[in-house]
Amino acid sequence: MSKESKNPFNVTVTTLGCKVNRFDSESIYAELKKLNCQNSINHQSTDICIINTCTVTGKASMQSRQTIRKAVRDNPNAIIIATGCYAQSEPLELKKIEGLDYVIGNSDKHRIAQIISDSNKIEKHSSPIIIHKNIRNEIEIPKTIVPLIENRTRPFIKIQDGCDNFCSYCIVPYTRGPSRSVPPEDVLTLISSLPILKREEIVLTGIHLGRYGLDLSPPCSLLDLLQRVHDANSIKRIRLSSLEPVELADDLLNFSAKSARICHHFHIPLQSGDKHILKKMNRQYDPEFFERLINKIHHKIPDAAIGVDIMVGFPGETNEAFMNTYTLLESLPITYLHVFPFSSRPGTKASKYPNHVNPHIIRKRRNKLLDLGRQKKAGFYTQMIGKSLNVLIEEKRESSSGLLTGVSSNYVRVLIDGDDSLKNKTLPCRIQKIFNKNAVYGELCDD
Repeated sequence: MSKESKNPFNVTVTTLGCKVNRFDSESIYAELKKLNCQNSINHQSTDICIINTCTVTGKASMQSRQTIRKAVRDNPNAIIIATGCYAQSEPLELKKIEGLDYVIGNSDKHRIAQIISDSNKIEKHSSPIIIHKNIRNEIEIPKTIVPLIENRTRPFIKIQDGCDNFCSYCIVPYTRGPSRSVPPEDVLTLISSLPILKREEIVLTGIHLGRYGLDLSPPCSLLDLLQRVHDANSIKRIRLSSLEPVELADDLLNFSAKSARICHHFHIPLQSGDKHILKKMNRQYDPEFFERLINKIHHKIPDAAIGVDIMVGFPGETNEAFMNTYTLLESLPITYLHVFPFSSRPGTKASKYPNHVNPHIIRKRRNKLLDLGRQKKAGFYTQMIGKSLNVLIEEKRESSSGLLTGVSSNYVRVLIDGDDSLKNKTLPCRIQKIFNKNAVYGELCDD
């Protein structure tokens, strides 16, 4: 297939992985729209398929390969482009996939529209063209345009990329590069450029969000940025994505407690509640530090939702080490758990560690923590009954009930009865009952 690049293309963009990847995909598509590209409605009309891959675990890498192969099968005449973290880490592995036309690493992901535009002809190749650089050499984030957020009530805004932590199980520093930040002026411009209906809430996201601004000249902290976004008065609600425990400092916590704009929601990776496992993971805290932090958050902001990431089955995790994790989590005022089984990732230190845990034992431990997470969430939801929460009503309705769905500042999923005129509005709702394990039912307040 050959198509003149000056003519419009029908494009599909498939995203795997994290919130940062979703923002990147939306930005890629926004750039393609400037070339007259449009979202493909069916496979037969697709000219270009872009797969924004993930490789954070071995399973994620497998899913990335499967998604690419499915795109090749479903779109035999389309140009297939693989980009993202798996394209960055394993370009030669992807080169083996028959029918794939381009492998574009993270360093050049933002140039996909330009690559297409600059081509005299965009056409299929017998072997993939690889566009790849060492991302550890990157020193700044490319200028970001306003991403397309047509169907997202709470848009993600990427303000930071990369990581320098080098946790022993993690490939991200090698796929995302060093920590780099979007200058605060550009962040403010991006927020003010959002459509008016999308200014109720933004989610500030990054790979290592707490390191925001430390690479800039002059340096700027995450707190500095939050204060500037707060004072600009261009957004009603600001939600933070994941923050490392050691970076949730008192000044940031105090500002969050005082500000009516900062969401009362913190997502904090613990990974393990055993000090020996944490040391093997190269995590920069111990269980006692984490315990003090969670209790401090709960004391300063009692209604805050606190989510925690946990990894089970790390090499050398004994039953005693697992129970140290379980007992710690059970004792703390947390709201929900994200539980991940350890997945050996080639290229990381942990992949070479001895004493890997039996997969059957990993599943049992994961299920035990998932049960605990459900109990924690149910307890938190029960505390909300009878309270009035400000709920941002989203675009999509709940599929089974048809009810409007929204989210509160403290990350409670709330379902209400109402018409479409309520969408994209923040409204006071009184919580009546628990609807299911993932949501409560509320009614609009009369006052």
